[in-house]
Amino acid sequence: MRREAPGESGGGTAGAGGRGPAAGPRPAGGDEERVLSRLWHVTLSVSGPEAPLTDVRRGLEQLAHDHPFLLTSRYAGDHAEIRYWEEARDLHDAAAVALRLWGEHRSTAKLPPWEIVGLEVIDRQTYHQRVAEGYGPPPAARVGVHPF
Repeated sequence: MRREAPGESGGGTAGAGGRGPAAGPRPAGGDEERVLSRLWHVTLSVSGPEAPLTDVRRGLEQLAHDHPFLLTSRYAGDHAEIRYWEEARDLHDAAAVALRLWGEHRSTAKLPPWEIVGLEVIDRQTYHQRVAEGYGPPPAARVGVHPF
């Protein structure tokens, strides 16, 4: 099965709210099926007991190194926010990946033992619409790991 990249033929985010023909699998001819994917903007918020800022920063930098798709991370001693684009078939898949991210990399990246306290997953069209109207998340202008 081949995942079609966003923008390739076969659809995209057509229709209201970006829900259109790209929402599910389509036959590609023969026995092969293409699973069309879309881009989802993910904001993952974590929080927990106070941790040394240098440890938090080092852990987030390691996570960014292990997963270069991360756009930006902001942090303080007791919370952090990770923002990135996820390519997935639908919102459920993008959210499932996001909800596993912190826990699966806690030990390898030496992340603090914090819990996920917030998750937002929106499609690309909604993200750009919010930004254009001035009430969405600010664009991730500074890529990398930064203090709040």
